[in-house]
Amino acid sequence: MTNTLLPTTVVGSYPQPDWLVDRNVLAQNLVPRVRMRQMWRVAEDALEGAQDDATLVAIRDMERAGIDIVTDGEIRRESYSNRFALALDGVDVDNPARTMGRAGKETMVPRVIGRIRRNRPVEVRDVEFLVANTDRRTKITLPGPFTLSQQASDEYYKDEEAMAMDYAAAVNEEAKDLRKAGVDVIQFDEPWMQARPEAAARFGVKALNRALEGLEGDTVVHLCFGYAAVVKDKPSGYSFLPQLADCTAQQISIEAAQPKLDLGVLDELSGKTIMLGVINLGTDEVETPEIVAERIRAGLKHLPPERLVVAPDCGMKYLPRPRAFAKLRAMAEGAAIVRRELQG
Repeated sequence: MTNTLLPTTVVGSYPQPDWLVDRNVLAQNLVPRVRMRQMWRVAEDALEGAQDDATLVAIRDMERAGIDIVTDGEIRRESYSNRFALALDGVDVDNPARTMGRAGKETMVPRVIGRIRRNRPVEVRDVEFLVANTDRRTKITLPGPFTLSQQASDEYYKDEEAMAMDYAAAVNEEAKDLRKAGVDVIQFDEPWMQARPEAAARFGVKALNRALEGLEGDTVVHLCFGYAAVVKDKPSGYSFLPQLADCTAQQISIEAAQPKLDLGVLDELSGKTIMLGVINLGTDEVETPEIVAERIRAGLKHLPPERLVVAPDCGMKYLPRPRAFAKLRAMAEGAAIVRRELQG
């Protein structure tokens, strides 16, 4: 990943500034699957420039906090997935369907009315901007194909697996262009594998491996129980995780701090590097570097340090920015403590 032992990173998102987004609208429409133009405070003709400025703020915050592998903070996104999902052919974005969301509430989702195909690059400019504005290693995230298939209403395929495989082909094309644009790490977000383990067991890893096909360089798959702002009570174990030993991604990203995860599950992921969540995003409290160091040491009981990457549990989108920055700084300082112990 980097020459640094125990490199630090973020899962993906960082808080968007209050001058860019209306956080009250965001709070009422958590994790939108369809467009949510009303969350932006800036007019459409000035939005891209404003998003660029806010992205620079996010990058600089990560650098100042001491993060080794930075993202663009997903500043341009209304949710982690809809920026990419709504750019594909075969999707009716203007006439959404209603379905049951992951948190058990009715939500609007795009309707799939034709063959899913990628017709243009979606996040290439995002990567180019990120790479041009930092000298750190860089990472970009994409929604994984299984998750994309679970966030849409299928009115064309009538076959979940077939739809997921076409999503996988589209994600694969995008990922290859992102690699060409210069990003170091590509992460696929697959939270719905945890939410729907039976379907994930049938075709989740198959679709994920198709998305990873022929993709060189560092790759990650992220599983979580949902944003802390949405899911308060989290189980202490994953319903779908050991199965990812069969995927071709080099790294598995998991949340462990808030759910107090039993880290014994890491023993079943031999050979994988683990991006370990050591920052609880469900509490106002900012962890001390010593608490972070303790959580890292717990991971090292199951993994050699060369196979551990340090991260927050999940995306930081819904946190106040001062708290997100303080948590990242504590995380970087905690990793430095353990790094010094290991290097003697």
